[in-house]
Amino acid sequence: GHEDFRPRIVPYYRDPNKPYKKVLRTRYIQTELGFHERLFVAVLTSKATLNTLAVAVNKTVAHHFPRLLYFTGLRSAKVPHGMVLVAHGDERPIWLMYETMHYIHQHFGSDYDWFYIMQDDTYAQAEQVKALVTHLSINQDVYLGRAEEFIGGDEQARYCHGGFGYLISRSLLLKLHPHLDSCRNEILSVRPDEWLGRCIIDFLGITCVSQLQGQHYHTYELAKNTEPEKEEEEDFQAAFAVHPVSDMTLMYRLHKHFSRIQLDRAYQEIQDLQMQIRNLTSLTPAGETGLTWPVGINAPFLPKSRFEVISWDYFTEQYLFSCPDGSPKCELSGASKADVSEIIESALEQLNSRYQPLLRFSKRQLLNGYRRFDPTRGMEYTLDLLLEAVTQKGHRHVLAKRVSLVRPLSKVEIIPMPYVTEATRVQLVLPLTVQDLDFVANFLDMFAMNTLDTHDNALLTLLFIYHPYDAQRVSQVDVFAGVKAMVGELEKRYAEVKIPWISVKTEVPSQVKLMDIVSKKHPVDTLFFLASVWTEINMEFLNRCRMNTISNWQVFFPVHFQEFNPALVYRGEQTASSSTDFLRDGHFDRHSFAEACFYNSDYMTARTKLAADILERDEVLESMEVFDVFLHYSGLHLFRAVEPGLVQKYALRSCNPRLSEELYHRCVLSNLEGLASRSHLAMALFEQEQANST
Repeated sequence: GHEDFRPRIVPYYRDPNKPYKKVLRTRYIQTELGFHERLFVAVLTSKATLNTLAVAVNKTVAHHFPRLLYFTGLRSAKVPHGMVLVAHGDERPIWLMYETMHYIHQHFGSDYDWFYIMQDDTYAQAEQVKALVTHLSINQDVYLGRAEEFIGGDEQARYCHGGFGYLISRSLLLKLHPHLDSCRNEILSVRPDEWLGRCIIDFLGITCVSQLQGQHYHTYELAKNTEPEKEEEEDFQAAFAVHPVSDMTLMYRLHKHFSRIQLDRAYQEIQDLQMQIRNLTSLTPAGETGLTWPVGINAPFLPKSRFEVISWDYFTEQYLFSCPDGSPKCELSGASKADVSEIIESALEQLNSRYQPLLRFSKRQLLNGYRRFDPTRGMEYTLDLLLEAVTQKGHRHVLAKRVSLVRPLSKVEIIPMPYVTEATRVQLVLPLTVQDLDFVANFLDMFAMNTLDTHDNALLTLLFIYHPYDAQRVSQVDVFAGVKAMVGELEKRYAEVKIPWISVKTEVPSQVKLMDIVSKKHPVDTLFFLASVWTEINMEFLNRCRMNTISNWQVFFPVHFQEFNPALVYRGEQTASSSTDFLRDGHFDRHSFAEACFYNSDYMTARTKLAADILERDEVLESMEVFDVFLHYSGLHLFRAVEPGLVQKYALRSCNPRLSEELYHRCVLSNLEGLASRSHLAMALFEQEQANST
C-alpha cells in the first residue's frame, strides 16, 4: 500500500474481425488521465445562522477555496446571494452529518482528492489549508484535525473536533460510504463530529490525528471577549482554524487580522528574496550592473528598432494627453483618475517611510506625470512632484522631486469561458447598395471557392437596398438584376445551395434597421456574420468567428486588414505576390465596425432594451450601428481584435451624408487612412514636386 505509482504502457490492439468504431475523446485531458480537483469544502450551518455566520464565512474565505458548499437541515425563504446551499429537510445534527457525507460521496466523491468539513462558527485560514493538502500524499486514508478523546471511551481512540474543521481523504470517504447506514442505525451520539469519528473508528479502524507526514494541523480556541488584534501567542498566529466565532463582526476582525499576518509574511519573503538576488548578482557574468530595478521584477523591454519603442502617456492631476478616442486632451476620470491618485499617494508614502523622522513630505502639486504599459513587467510611472518638506524642528522647504514607480504584473488568472465548437453554422448577411455592384462578383467568387467548394457549414443571405427612385422603376429596370443573375448561376452550379435575398427600400441604410429585418426571418439560435462587399470570406476566419462568439456571453467585432491604394504604394511597379507579405502594404482599419459576429438571441435581447429606451424615436437608429446596440444595451463581452484572416482589397467607400455626423466622419477617416502609409504618401508628393519642377 506504500509503493509509489509506476506508469504502465498499455499496448493498443484492435480486433480485425470487428468493425472500426471512432473513439470518442474526453473534452479535457485531465478527465481522460483521471486527474482530480484538489480540495472540496463543506460548511455545516443552520437556519438560525445562515444569514449571519454563514454569510460571514462566504465573504471572508469562500472565494479562496476552489469549491465550497453550505449544508443545512432547513433553509430560509431567501438564500443569501452567492451561496450554494444544500438543504436536507431535517435539523437533527446526526442526520445532517449523515446526509452531508452521503451527498458529498454521491456528487463529488469521484472529482476531488480532499474534503474539508467545517462549521459556520469556524474561521479557517484558506491559504494554509490549501497549502496543507499539497504536502499530503493522496494514497493514504487520512482523518486529520484536532484530536479529542471520547467521553468514557477508549483512551487510544480519537475523533476530530468539528468546531476546528477536519480533513478527510478521498480514499477514506470511499471506504466509509458503505458503512454510513450502519453507523446511523447503530451508533448513538449527541455530537455529529463524535458520531462520525466513532463510525470511522468502528468500521475502518482509523483514528483522528493532529500530525501526519510531517504536517501539523494547528488550531486555536478563542476565549470569551477575545481581541484578535491583541493576540500575540504563537499558537494563534500559526492556527489553521479558530473556534468558536460568536458573531459576524468577530469573523471579519479575525479575517482582517490574519490577512495582515499573511501580507506581512509576503512582504518579508519578498525582502528576503530581493536580498538573495542582490547577493547572487555579483556572481553572474553581468555583475552588479545586471541588477534591475525593482529587484526581482523583469527588466524593461529593450526595443530592437524604433518601431518597437513603447511610448509614454503624459498626464496631470486633471487631464490625460493620450485619449482612447484619439483626441489630444481629455479629462482624467474613472479608473485612470483612481490610478493616478493611488500612485501619487503611494509615492508620498514611500518617501515618508524612507526619510522619516528627519523629513516629512506633503504634496503641493503634480508637475508632470508619465506612464506606459510594458508587457514584460507591468505599468511604469514617472512623476515630477512639487513637495513641501518639513524637518524635525519645523523648518519648511519646497522642492521638486522625480520618482519612478512600477505596478508589476501579478499572478495570471485564467478567465473561465463557456465551451464552443467549430461546427456551428454561420449565416452570412451581405447588405448591398447600388455603389457596391462593382465588387459583388469578386465577393461571390470568393464565397463559392472558400465555403461552397470546401462544404463549409455557412449560408449566405443578400440584402438589396433600393433607393426610393430605383424601387419605383424596378419593374422596368432592376439595378440588382445582374447580381440576381449571378446568384442564379451559383444555385445552378451547386444544386444543394439556396441563396435567398431580401429587398429593402430606404434612403438611409441604417445598419440597425437592416438587421431588424434580417433578425425576424431567422431562428433565435442563428450565428450571424454581418459582412461587407469588400470582405474576402475564408474558412480560417469563419472558424474564428465561431470560436470567438459565445451565446449569452460574448460578441465578436473583428478589425479587418485594409490594403492600401496600389496606385500610390507601387506606382506602376509589380505588386508583392509573396504569401508572407500579404499583410505588408496596408493597415488594420480601426474606424470600421461593419463586420460583426453575434447570435440572433443576443441581438434580440439587446434590441428589446434599446426599443424600451428610445420609445418611438426611430430617427435615433440612423445614428447607431450594431456595435452601439451591444455596447450600450447588453451585458455581454464585446471582443474587438485585429483579424489577419479578414483582408479587404482597396476600394474608395461611398460615405452617405444622410448618416449621423459620427458615422460619416468615421467613414471619411477610413477612406483617408486607407490611401497609403505616410512614407508612401511622402514619396508620391516628392515625385509630384519633382515632376512639376521639371
